[in-house]
Amino acid sequence: MTLTNRSTLTRRELLARSLAAGATFAVGTGFVAARDAAWALEVTHLKPETMATLIQMARDIYPHDRIADEFYAAAVKGHDTAETAPTIEAGIASLDAAARGKGFTSYLGTGWERDRVDILRGMEAGEFFQTIRGGLVTGLYNQKAVWPLFGYEGESFSHGGYIARGFDDINWI
Repeated sequence: MTLTNRSTLTRRELLARSLAAGATFAVGTGFVAARDAAWALEVTHLKPETMATLIQMARDIYPHDRIADEFYAAAVKGHDTAETAPTIEAGIASLDAAARGKGFTSYLGTGWERDRVDILRGMEAGEFFQTIRGGLVTGLYNQKAVWPLFGYEGESFSHGGYIARGFDDINWI
C-alpha cells in the first residue's frame, strides 16, 4: 500500500485503503490499524510492518478467537523501544525469511494459521521466539479488559476473599 506524503489520513481514507488491500492490518507511516479502523497503534521505533507482523505472531502463539487484535497490539507495544527495536526487527526478518523458505512472501503474507504455526515451531527454541512468548504471558493476560472474556473476576482479596465470592458453590459434585 502506498501512502501520500501527507502525515495524516482521514478515517475514510484509512478504511478505503485497508479494505481495498484485503489486509488484516492497515499499515502506514508510523502506525498500524485494524482493518475496520476500530483501533490504531502508533509506532515510533519499529517499522509499522514489523509491528503488524508482531501482532499476528502474538495471535498465533496465544490464539483466542474472542480476543480482539487491539489486546494483542497492547501486549506487544512494549517492544517498540529504542533498546529493543534492533532485536525485534532482526527477529521479524528471520521470521519472514523462514516464511519465504516455505514458499510464502512473508510471515504476514502466509494465509493459513497452520502454516504460520509451522513456521513458528521451527523457531520456538530460539531467543527471539521465547522473548515474545514470555512477554505475552503478562502483556496479554494482565489486561483487565481481557479478564471477563475468560470468566475471571480479578483478584479477590479486596472483596473478602474467594470463599465469600462463590468459591464454595461447587454444584458439579
